[in-house]
Amino acid sequence: MAMNGLSKMAAATVLLVIMSIVPAAVAVTYTVGDVNGWTSGVDYTVWLTGNTFRVGDIIEFKYGPSHSVDVTNKAGYDDCDSSASTENHSDGDTKIELKTVGTRYFICPTPGHCINGMKLAVTVIASASSPATPPTPSSFPVSFPPTPPSPSPDTTDLPRADGIHEADSGSTTPPPPTLPPPPPSSGASRGLMSCVVVGISLVLACMYA
Repeated sequence: MAMNGLSKMAAATVLLVIMSIVPAAVAVTYTVGDVNGWTSGVDYTVWLTGNTFRVGDIIEFKYGPSHSVDVTNKAGYDDCDSSASTENHSDGDTKIELKTVGTRYFICPTPGHCINGMKLAVTVIASASSPATPPTPSSFPVSFPPTPPSPSPDTTDLPRADGIHEADSGSTTPPPPTLPPPPPSSGASRGLMSCVVVGISLVLACMYA
């Protein structure tokens, strides 16, 4: 029994957390005039008091066969003129979603009804769940990491051409290494060998003369 009680408490806690986060994202349906509906003899400015309409909410008109609903502009609302209406509904149960921020105007086009108060101006504000516009990339500060200094070679002990080490005067370029003399060409080697052979032949000729 204790475990069941703890489970119910945990579920209730989760539900409360979800309700505290999500309620603004849930669309609300408002019945125009509440129990009176959409009819003559109702002051709809009083009904609007205390209601907040957001983008995504729905307003529902419930009315009898002698009434209808026209969606119009401010001039049509002010003058009770249905000639500028963009929508006309007469199904008795009209649901209209509030899709944009601004003021929506509704009237009953039946002669005499709008003048007697069957008109409604609903101010729509942005939904609380609408995401904020992210800043453009150019608004972010741009910074680049500093360039690390190039490592300088150790020039405290550089060899000279004569094999003695000495401190460099500050130049970062080491002296070129001393190259050994190039070997004699093949032609010079053949000439040297010919001279040696001739010399040996002369020595042997003198010995046996």
